[in-house]
Amino acid sequence: MSIFVFLKLIGSLALLMYGMKTMSEALQKLTGGHLRHILGAMTTNRFTGLLTGTFVTASVQSSTATTVMTVSFVNAGLLTLGQAISVIMGANIGTTVTAWIMSIFGFQIDMNNLIFPLFALAVPLIFSNKSQKKSFGEFIFGFSFMFLGLTTLRENAMHMDLEHNAAIISFITSCKEWGFFSILSFLLIGGIITMCAQSSAAVMAITLILCSSGVLDLYLGIALVMGENIGTTVTSNIAALTANTQARRAALAHFIFNIFGVVWILCIFHPFVDMVSGMINRLFPGVSPEVAITYKLSAFHTAFNICNVLILIWFIGPIEKVVCWVIRPKEDEEEFRLRFISD
Repeated sequence: MSIFVFLKLIGSLALLMYGMKTMSEALQKLTGGHLRHILGAMTTNRFTGLLTGTFVTASVQSSTATTVMTVSFVNAGLLTLGQAISVIMGANIGTTVTAWIMSIFGFQIDMNNLIFPLFALAVPLIFSNKSQKKSFGEFIFGFSFMFLGLTTLRENAMHMDLEHNAAIISFITSCKEWGFFSILSFLLIGGIITMCAQSSAAVMAITLILCSSGVLDLYLGIALVMGENIGTTVTSNIAALTANTQARRAALAHFIFNIFGVVWILCIFHPFVDMVSGMINRLFPGVSPEVAITYKLSAFHTAFNICNVLILIWFIGPIEKVVCWVIRPKEDEEEFRLRFISD
C-alpha cells in the first residue's frame, strides 16, 4: 500500500469524524437546552433515567456527549450516582442508532446523488443570522460530510481490493487458526483503536466497511464492535479525572457496565451471534450479503446493549457500592448534592 493511498484513507476517516463531530455539535445547539433540562429533571428513578439516557444520546448522536454531560451533572450535584448510572446505561442503547444510520444510508441507499445537493442547501442556512437556521445548516453540513467521508472510505477500500490482498488474507487466515483467541485479539484491537481515535462511531464505520467488503467475517467484525464498547468508556473516565469523587465513580460504573457485558457475551458468543444473524436473514431476505452483514453488526450492537441493560438495571445499587468501595472519597473532599434551586 503506497503512502498516497494510506493518506487517502486517513483523509476519508478524518472527513467522516469531522462530519460526525459537526452534526453532533449542531444537534446539541438545536436541542441542548431542552436536553440538559430533560437530563436534569427526568431521572427520578432507574427507568426514567434509562429512557432519558437513550433519548438524549439518540438525539445528539453522541454517547460521549451524554456521558460527559452526566459526569458534569454528578460533579455539580445535580444527579446522584445511582441516577447517573441509569442514564449511562441508556446512553449505551442510544448510541446504537448511529450504526443503523450508517448501515441504512451508507450501504443500502446510494447517497452520492444527495450529498452535494445537501451541501448546497446547507450553505445559505449557515450564513443566516438566526441561530436556529445556522445550527440546522451546520447539522446538514455535518450529515453530508459524514456520508461523504463514509462513501470515500468505502471507495478507497474497494480500490485497494483488500479482500484479495495476499498479506491481508494471510493475516486473517492465521488469526482464524487461533480459534477463540482470534476473537479476543480483535476485541483488544477494537478497544485500542477506539481509545486512540476517541470515537467509537468512526471505528464502527471502519468495521462496517471491512465486513461489507469481505475482509473480515461477521465474528471478527463483532469482536471489534465489542472492543469499541470498552474503548469508548475511556472518554468519560478522562472527563472525570479532574472531577469530584462521585463523578469519577460514575465514569468507573460506565467501564464496569461495558466490561461485564463483554464478559457474559463471550461466554455465549457464537450462539448469540448466530441468533442475531438468523434474525436479520429472516427480516431482510432480499438484501445483498454486503448490506446484510452491516445490518447484522448493527443488530448485534443493539441487542448486546439492550440485553446488558436488562441484566444490570436491577443491580444499580450493588454497582454503586462497588464503585464507592473502589474509589474512596478524599479526606478533604466534602460530598454534596443540590438541595434547593432558587431564583
